[in-house]
Amino acid sequence: MVSRVSTIAFRGIEAVPVDVQVHIGPGAVRFNIVGLPDKAVGESRERVEAALIASGLALPHKRITVNLAPADLPKEGSHYDLPIALALMAALGVLPADQMAQYVVLGELSLDGTIAPVAGALPAAIGANTAGKGLICPHASGPEAAWAGQDLDILAPRSLIAVANHFKGTQVLSRPEPGIRVDSAAAGDFSEIRGQETAKRALEIAAAGGHNVLMVGPPGSGKSMLASRLPSLLPPLSPRELLEVSMIASIAGELAEGKLSAARPFRAPHHSASMAALVGGGLRARPGEVSLAHNGILFLDELPEFSPQVLDSLRQPLETGETVIARANHRISYPSRVQLVAAMNPCRCGHAGEPGMTCRRGARCAADYQARVSGPFLDRIDLRIEVPAVSAVDLIRPGESESSASIRSRVETARQRQETRFLEAGEAVMTNAQAGARLIETLARPDKAAQTLLREAAESFRLSARGYHRVLKVARTIADLDGADTIGRVHLAEALAYRANTGLSALAA
Repeated sequence: MVSRVSTIAFRGIEAVPVDVQVHIGPGAVRFNIVGLPDKAVGESRERVEAALIASGLALPHKRITVNLAPADLPKEGSHYDLPIALALMAALGVLPADQMAQYVVLGELSLDGTIAPVAGALPAAIGANTAGKGLICPHASGPEAAWAGQDLDILAPRSLIAVANHFKGTQVLSRPEPGIRVDSAAAGDFSEIRGQETAKRALEIAAAGGHNVLMVGPPGSGKSMLASRLPSLLPPLSPRELLEVSMIASIAGELAEGKLSAARPFRAPHHSASMAALVGGGLRARPGEVSLAHNGILFLDELPEFSPQVLDSLRQPLETGETVIARANHRISYPSRVQLVAAMNPCRCGHAGEPGMTCRRGARCAADYQARVSGPFLDRIDLRIEVPAVSAVDLIRPGESESSASIRSRVETARQRQETRFLEAGEAVMTNAQAGARLIETLARPDKAAQTLLREAAESFRLSARGYHRVLKVARTIADLDGADTIGRVHLAEALAYRANTGLSALAA
């Protein structure tokens, strides 16, 4: 007799069905797991056997074979423990095999029979709901899985004994409630920033249109402070965006206590991060920082200190909104539509071009330092602003700056204009930065004076085709903030100023 339990394997954020088949028959006493298991899956037999013994159930002295079908699909992770254990219990008659066939199962077992949380409960729950089945998952993963739908039958037991008692009817498990994480207001407010009016204006435009930003300035000028307060200008995640962000975080095992949050992601990796850490990869092709920041902000401080190869690996995700990880036997893609915010010093010593300061190595210091950022990478940044040192006058000036709430109201109004415009055009994009070249040419037509300025600027600045369209996108966002239907000369002039005002002498040459 062969008992079956359904589980899943992960291919990116997609849940691929896996059939756990258990056969107990005569022969030499063995416990084999076949079907391309990795090291963690191969060790399941030890955890499963110990957990069953701790739960009062000993394995028979027979040949036990566990097959994970399809056999040519690699199986990775510890979430196969629970489906293997439940399939064994069904084969031994402890659990009803017909009822087990109605569930998708995942979970890791401790040696005492308790069930430990695993990554990927939300994608697994969505896959189970699509297949018309219920879900059995660890108790700690229940609040996460409950977001997959109100009609989904979810069991979130703490141990193997709890599963057996539920199906016997002696201790029925209740459905878990969706978990919500309340985020603290520790991100700060724009009213705390003194001076830097140009930088704050640029960040308002970036927030309204989802544009990439590069801030260049000496140490201590407030670049990191400005970046950390940008999330306070962004609207909360929409339901669709929340689902995408949460599925990626679930695969990465970063949903604390299985609770979801409507706050947009803000990821700030250290400049020592490897290519696999930033764009994803590794043994199991896990999502990287650019995918974990999907629908949010990826902040790269000390930009030239990152490896040039690592920075150039971001060019495809920034352009397409997707990271593709290719391996010899499989290909995985993760959503990676991020708003890039980068900060850097003008040179290695940090004081090139600053009044009253002299760079020790002269122009070569700035040229060598800035050359670590490639031209193609820089071409994907829409707004480049200089952030000068804050003067004492700005620090002692009485009163506070404009609050984040006040700026956010203008940002939300501008985003609503964009969303309405794209809906009328039948396009599934939300911000100007996401619009394609043909779409932005159609929806961002400058008036005659602006067209003349754009033609002259394209020749004098030697704009690439990408740069041309990105200037149009920024100008369209500035016009949206002004409530204008047509891009005027003043809107285009401001967009061009952010494109040309780089503070990067080596790259601008």
